[in-house]
Amino acid sequence: MEKDELSAEELASVKTSFFNILSIFLGKEIVKSKYITCLIKWAVQLGFTEEDLRTLDHSLYSTAFDMPNSNQDKLEAVFHLVHMIYLDNIVEDIELELASFYAEQIGLEKAIVAEVFQCIATAPYDGKSTLQVKEEIRDLLRFHKF
Repeated sequence: MEKDELSAEELASVKTSFFNILSIFLGKEIVKSKYITCLIKWAVQLGFTEEDLRTLDHSLYSTAFDMPNSNQDKLEAVFHLVHMIYLDNIVEDIELELASFYAEQIGLEKAIVAEVFQCIATAPYDGKSTLQVKEEIRDLLRFHKF
């Protein structure tokens, strides 16, 4: 699957979404190690810098989940998930599980989440680019009047 390149601003936005996902798990008393492993993998693949890690270290205890307010913000969060999942061009079950959990946390219905992640999981076999997947998800959400 062909990935789209992100501008510095877009990468910063994806990293912000990463921190938001992380904040959900930081608020839990018990977190499965497979989720932590997935999050660490994404952080490495996103190319977190020493400065990113310093920011993370300072905000670990004060970071709170920031619920996307508008449907546009939720759509952007889903697109960031798509980007993180495809960082290594391999869609892993744990990535879909973690992404499904997050999508439900931001208010997407289970049925819609299942359809969105079916688009993501089948894209490599269909030869779709990241941009094509995003457009398919946008159409799907329009269909569901999201």
